[in-house]
Amino acid sequence: MRKVYIQSDNIVSSLGITSEENFNALVDNSTGVKMNYTGNIYKELPLSLIDKEAFIKKSESSIRNFQSYTFFEQIMIWSAVDALSKVNIDASSDRTIFVISTTKGNIDNLKTKEGRQSDNYKLWYSAKRVCDYFSNNNEAVVVSNACVSGVMAVNTAAQLLQTGAFDHAVVIGADVVSDFVIAGFMSFMALSPKPCKPFDDNRDGLSLGEAAGCLVLSTEEHSDIAIIGGANANDANHISGPSRTAEGLYLAIESSMKEARITASDIDYVSAHGTATMYNDEMESIALNRHGLQQTPVNSFKGYWGHTLGASGIIEIVASIKSMENKLLIKSLGFDEKNNGEQINVISKNITKEVNIVLKTAAGFGGANSSIILKKY
Repeated sequence: MRKVYIQSDNIVSSLGITSEENFNALVDNSTGVKMNYTGNIYKELPLSLIDKEAFIKKSESSIRNFQSYTFFEQIMIWSAVDALSKVNIDASSDRTIFVISTTKGNIDNLKTKEGRQSDNYKLWYSAKRVCDYFSNNNEAVVVSNACVSGVMAVNTAAQLLQTGAFDHAVVIGADVVSDFVIAGFMSFMALSPKPCKPFDDNRDGLSLGEAAGCLVLSTEEHSDIAIIGGANANDANHISGPSRTAEGLYLAIESSMKEARITASDIDYVSAHGTATMYNDEMESIALNRHGLQQTPVNSFKGYWGHTLGASGIIEIVASIKSMENKLLIKSLGFDEKNNGEQINVISKNITKEVNIVLKTAAGFGGANSSIILKKY
């Protein structure tokens, strides 16, 4: 089977519009989660929002017909433009496939009669516009499976490359905060009134964020970071509640390790989903314990970016790669103590450490679970 390498990346978020800007903020333990006025639904919530004025100022000149795209499309295109600028890959080639990860896309366009009468709220439509921008004639693959969409999209792209159907993949994940998204999570009583605290005993819900991320994958060896395993599983437990025994995530991790031909002792670090909800964080802790990973360093990046939905898996993989390259594990922001439930080794301060193998996990509504394993050569 052909090996798949991660050649390039980008992150657009409240912390910056490049991977470097974002990772520097993570190193400084700076958060983009701020109290924000949300307008029509709730007066104020902790949200991680992209500075739209700063984004436009920095990116507008790099994107043709910038104003003709929605904000959601703008951040996706910029993320890909920046990532592709660092590699010698023909984005228009029929040997390059675009894989788009999002949960809600342009759903805010449904608020107007004009938006409802057009196709611009449909996920395939935005995906096609991205492909058209890069003159790529392949039909984009759209992955929209709740909060595992990002990790699942990378797994999907890697599998397509392994079959030989394509040589390169441009994986883009994005979502923006909208009234629809806020109302949806509030209906589950899943949002915290304060910045989230992943894995902490006093966690009481998640913080929402918006972001875009891009990973350029290739079967050509121009990178020392490779995808060596990945899997998806469903626990079929409940529409919004994860398995109490973590069955779905356990199976996804087990299958990933089997494909990677490694054991738990080979994993140097786990980048968890870590939403800061009571059920998700305990479920992940159980899954890691069942695999003997309770002593392996674990963090969540949600305290920095909030939960960015379809972008989360992508940008957290990018942050994990930067940790590998810089031999630096980032503090799990918002975490103070974990004395209850299954015990895991949550990173409470930045740690200098050689990191060669990383496990990234994700979980989502509908019982969806995904994991991916990266190796530095």
